[in-house]
Amino acid sequence: MNVTICQSCGMPLTTPTQFGTEADGSATREYCIYCYKEGMFQQPNITLEGMTEMCTVILKEEGMDEESARAMLRNQLPFLKRWSPSNPEGNDNTHSVQPVRYVTLPGKRLAGKSARTTNAIEMSGNGCIQGLWDRYFTSGQLPAPEAARYGCYADYTNGIHGEYTILVGHEVAADETLPAGMNSVELPPATYAVFTSRKGPMAEVVGEAWGAVWGWNHQNERTFTGDFELYDERSMDPANVQVDIYIAVKQARPTTE
Repeated sequence: MNVTICQSCGMPLTTPTQFGTEADGSATREYCIYCYKEGMFQQPNITLEGMTEMCTVILKEEGMDEESARAMLRNQLPFLKRWSPSNPEGNDNTHSVQPVRYVTLPGKRLAGKSARTTNAIEMSGNGCIQGLWDRYFTSGQLPAPEAARYGCYADYTNGIHGEYTILVGHEVAADETLPAGMNSVELPPATYAVFTSRKGPMAEVVGEAWGAVWGWNHQNERTFTGDFELYDERSMDPANVQVDIYIAVKQARPTTE
């Protein structure tokens, strides 16, 4: 699905009526019409924090929990183009919004605990993802402690807008018989854009890394055939985690690192 987001407020841009306009009246897919019109920002003096608070109010009016909305925006907005340090209109920002590399991987079979959810549900405070991690680690069906763990997002129905399957688990052989109560996801061979978090507390760095994904200006490259978070030996200490996020894309590009 060809979806991009406003590089000022993060709103998904799915129809031409949402596109901002340049001074000559032509459309731009970088910004929404509420942030950018006739070649100018509609709130030219707003700060990053001001934008966060304005969008929090809007999301709260749409039914999202205020705390969840503010946390999501603080993870996402600093990565957008308007707030980039290279943008004269932006604020200081030390985060990277580009993948560190592109890789092509064979198919994988992952097994663990799964559920169907949506981004809207997860952002509302009533999501299931944390509960899946808890169920997985108390299941008694774990591999060796040093084995990599995955948070996998698959079976999308409508890109970022619809339902998807979230599976928390580990890699298994294609022909392995699974214990009762374990589910599996088959990821096809794919090329991935890889985003790597900084090192720090898990609750902070995973959200920041996803903020980089949402702020990436190549959303139209995503294929939604299956994405995953990789937790390997760098994730043993919850207070000092580094995680990779693999986003399935149409084709390989030169590495950015």
